[in-house]
Amino acid sequence: MQPPADDDDVPRYWRELGLPGLVDVHVHFLPERVQAKVWQYFEAAGTHYGADWPVAYALPEDERLAVLERLGVRAFPTLPYPHKPGMAAWLNDWSAGFADGRPRVLQSATFFPEPEAPAYVAEALDRGARVFKVHVQVGGFDPRHPLLDPVWARLEETGTPVVIHCGSGPLRGEHTGPAPMAGLLERHPRLQLVIAHLGMPEYREFLDLADRYERVHLDTTMFATDFTERLMPFDPADRPRLAALRDKIVLGSDFPSIPYPYAHQLQALHRLDLGEEWLRSVLWRNGARLFRIAA
Repeated sequence: MQPPADDDDVPRYWRELGLPGLVDVHVHFLPERVQAKVWQYFEAAGTHYGADWPVAYALPEDERLAVLERLGVRAFPTLPYPHKPGMAAWLNDWSAGFADGRPRVLQSATFFPEPEAPAYVAEALDRGARVFKVHVQVGGFDPRHPLLDPVWARLEETGTPVVIHCGSGPLRGEHTGPAPMAGLLERHPRLQLVIAHLGMPEYREFLDLADRYERVHLDTTMFATDFTERLMPFDPADRPRLAALRDKIVLGSDFPSIPYPYAHQLQALHRLDLGEEWLRSVLWRNGARLFRIAA
């Protein structure tokens, strides 16, 4: 098999793998003014990261949805995340409305360490939220904050996946890195966490957590791409561990705010040379199992 040459070639690629499409667990759709601020931040990426970050899909909402449909992404979340108190509940409302009537969208929700969090998380679950998003660096909070104890307990009980950006890349935060997550999992070992970006750059430590905890998964968002390898390279000596954890790694892309075509994420995973069964598991089977997506 050859990797996809470009976005138009992506459907050929997953069809040759015998798949019905892709499940991408790390896609963002945000309220228009929030999305605009996110893209403004990336426009100044040279200041933040020391590297340019041209957003490849800075398109109107309907055009972004059409791109995912042409690529064959059969299921994807919206993954909102707050950076201050008072945002999470209305982000959840917006995300529920966005998912309504769009069967490919996995209704998403989020939370922040604030007294109201247990109530609006329960409400989001009652309304059908299938995945939560937490961004430790942007939110600037310790995931072990006491106000979140009932939230984590509820999510552990329900087995609801939580996509959590907790690695120290591309910028280190006060509460990023493996130590806070290890502490959280000691309290709630059955949490269904999806470690975003494979935990970059602390890949090895987050692979350890996925080894240790049955429900911890890792997503491939930006992993092994040319862009990331320049900034936060993965040690090839750990490649066999990716093979061993085949059933716990799920496709993520960070669409639309990626600095290269969507096909490049698939090219990067293909050139790891971990085999077609590994690709089938990562691109479809694991995400479909996690979110109960029918073929």
